[in-house]
Amino acid sequence: MEKDPPNEEFRKLVAVGDTHGPSHAPAPGAPWGTCSPGWRKLAVAAGLTVALILCFIVPLCDWMGFAVNSEFYSYMPLMPLITGYLIWLRRAGLGAVARPFWGAAAAAAAAAGAILALYFYARHEGWFPAEADYLCVMMLSFLLLLLAAGFVSLGAATMSAIAFPLALLLFMVPYPERVNEGLENFFQHASAAAAHGFFSLAGTHCEQEGLVLNLPTNFSLMVAPECSGIHSTQVLLITSLLAGSLFLRSPWRRAFLALFIVPLAIFRNGFRIFTIGELCVHVSHDMIHSWIHHHGGPVFFALSLIPFFLVLLWLRKPESQVQMTHKSGDEAQ
Repeated sequence: MEKDPPNEEFRKLVAVGDTHGPSHAPAPGAPWGTCSPGWRKLAVAAGLTVALILCFIVPLCDWMGFAVNSEFYSYMPLMPLITGYLIWLRRAGLGAVARPFWGAAAAAAAAAGAILALYFYARHEGWFPAEADYLCVMMLSFLLLLLAAGFVSLGAATMSAIAFPLALLLFMVPYPERVNEGLENFFQHASAAAAHGFFSLAGTHCEQEGLVLNLPTNFSLMVAPECSGIHSTQVLLITSLLAGSLFLRSPWRRAFLALFIVPLAIFRNGFRIFTIGELCVHVSHDMIHSWIHHHGGPVFFALSLIPFFLVLLWLRKPESQVQMTHKSGDEAQ
């Protein structure tokens, strides 16, 4: 069966049930009832989204200022744009008839209401949250209400089709302060252990005392929270999720690619600490103040992309062979 061209697929998306001629967008001044179901559901979704943004305008402004002034969370404003682009790529597979899923909408709205109620109760009892904790509560509530609006206006089928792009919006939520500290602590200790391993392989004497690495020439390195590499690790995690969605089909391969980020991040951080330590021991102690320490993060991030893409190609190769086999079989028939 011959596949419809892309323009025909998009026409079906927004014009199922439309019998008003070749123009499927609502004409200026046309009554609401003459609009196609596709346009009506998009208009309802847009209206509910605008209403939610207005209700959360103060937390959203606080969130934007927090992201702009944070080195770690600077990626957050990009997440809505990435989600919108991925939804646009999936537009041909979206249905035009919206059947509200009231159960899921009610559950999401109830969860948002419970989170907000607990937050305001805690504030009333004297809790003063850190900025990250406050924004975590507000953004999570906003996304849950946005999810509820989607189930009401777009329906279960459409929401299921765009589940992955919507899930990426969770990266708009800052980590609670204690969670962020726990992640930093984990990557600090893991990176220090990895660096100690590199020094051992290179034959450089190194004694590790917690987060402190004692090296020759009376030089010691301490792995600070800024050396945890948590920001670049988060960006690499988002990259792995996007690459898995775009280039891999198997859920297991996608999961493997995402989990591979953890050892890769530890390996990268350990190698960076090892490089700085070797320069300080063999060149000058002043290398601790050099650009490679304070501004060399992007270089090591770029280096970590090499094994990342090699693993991606390794995971993609079996799927490409299967696709070629199916294509050859179809041509033979």
